[in-house]
Amino acid sequence: MTKLKTGSVLILDFGSQYTQLIARRVRENDVFSEILPSDTSLKTVVSKDPKAIILSGGPASVFTDEAPFFNKDILNIDVPILGICYGLHLLVHHNGGIVESTGEGEYGVASIKINIDKGITKNMSTSSKVWMSHMDQVTVIPKGWDIIAYSSNNIVAAMASNDHRRIATQFHPEVSHTEEGNVLLNNFLFDIAGCERNWTPGNFIEEQTRLLEQTIGDDNILVGVSGGVDSTVVACLINKAVGESCFAVLIDHGLLRKNEAKDCVDSLKEGLGINIHLYDESEIFFSRLKGIKEPEKKRKIIGDQFIRSFDRIASESGNCKFLGQGTLYPDIIESGMNKGKTAHVIKSHHNVGGLPDDMNFKLIEPLKDLFKDEVRKVGSALNIPEELILRHPFPGPGLGVRIIGDITKERVSILQDADEIYINILKDEGEYNNIWQAFAVLIPVKTVGVMGDQRTYENLISLRAVTSLDGMTADWYRMPVDVLSKISNNIVNNVNGVNRVVYDITSKPPGTIEWE
Repeated sequence: MTKLKTGSVLILDFGSQYTQLIARRVRENDVFSEILPSDTSLKTVVSKDPKAIILSGGPASVFTDEAPFFNKDILNIDVPILGICYGLHLLVHHNGGIVESTGEGEYGVASIKINIDKGITKNMSTSSKVWMSHMDQVTVIPKGWDIIAYSSNNIVAAMASNDHRRIATQFHPEVSHTEEGNVLLNNFLFDIAGCERNWTPGNFIEEQTRLLEQTIGDDNILVGVSGGVDSTVVACLINKAVGESCFAVLIDHGLLRKNEAKDCVDSLKEGLGINIHLYDESEIFFSRLKGIKEPEKKRKIIGDQFIRSFDRIASESGNCKFLGQGTLYPDIIESGMNKGKTAHVIKSHHNVGGLPDDMNFKLIEPLKDLFKDEVRKVGSALNIPEELILRHPFPGPGLGVRIIGDITKERVSILQDADEIYINILKDEGEYNNIWQAFAVLIPVKTVGVMGDQRTYENLISLRAVTSLDGMTADWYRMPVDVLSKISNNIVNNVNGVNRVVYDITSKPPGTIEWE
């Protein structure tokens, strides 16, 4: 474990929709957090030498056969443990208390009364609003524990062992609807667990620079860039560490946005002094993607071809030993790479789940422990211009996952034109920076329209815009109607082959941000 991660908080994931949010809330307090599967071994947990452990919520009931596997010996580790929702039920259940299903749950905002002003509830109001999401409840508390808060209907809302080394909340302090959630987390992290505030952008840059220097040494590293904030930060970080040994490459796979290749090269070379080179590999990618409709196959093909192209380029340019990529923590989570047996792969990321086994590079992924907002903070600390830092996320497979069905040059051109109009209007109307991610999608559906008193039978474009904190969950953006109207009119009037525009109002979950 690196010095930067010393004194970390481990989060055992029992399937909660809020687990990633717990991790982010801890990190927002400058303390490193790491998510581990619920069935993580005692040996692994001990080897991490955590300052504290958090047991997440989850959909199961502790008294059923389907309850997630959990090594109870972890409860004997001499570090503070916080149980949240299902985590509370686990602590009660394994300490001799009773958890039951009464058929009456609590969902949404609830009021609680705090009756002990110490430990985790220190400096909290006696009455507070919290976020509840549970069916089961505590009916008998364990011996040696105290109830420290009740909800308005007299349900146990929070409790603690006599020494306040084991604490549990029925509510979710990580959710923004819990008014004093951060006060509670601060009490746990610093007063009870004694964590240190060392997870900062400056410390991250310092440590990563040192690790990159040690790892790369006198060798060369090829860095794959796309113009997005992730790859831009990676390129700047590696360039800071090894200078001329950093060989940045932008592969134009034919699936970039309009004029994106040139804009990216100019901004990195002229604006940031990065040694970057552009390679047009579009014909190879189009050839391999011909006739491929299934999204997961597209991602794997694109991921594989990226490595094949990088291999060839590296051999032509001096045999780079390493490949640098902008893989993030959510990429690893969504690809199921750090999960237990019950995890589902949401999608393979081209730089995680689509890499061939026989590649000739050693991967270097300096950002693989970071969420997107943390990447942006690191970028600011590296003095990267704001327009690059605030750029919306763009998937590595590019428009290949925004063209539903067959990928052809004609369909790519249609989507490029529509997407350019969409993004430019968002910027002109001052909406762009209010949105986490916005893009157009080409749907494999033809619709009937009337243009110039003539019947048309053309393509359908869907517009997508979401707000989010980290991309793990997202809500559709409430776009002003006049802005939507302007976008739709401009696309229909200026993009050949499109006669209808729709707006996607699906949140994540149940949908994903991208359409594929």
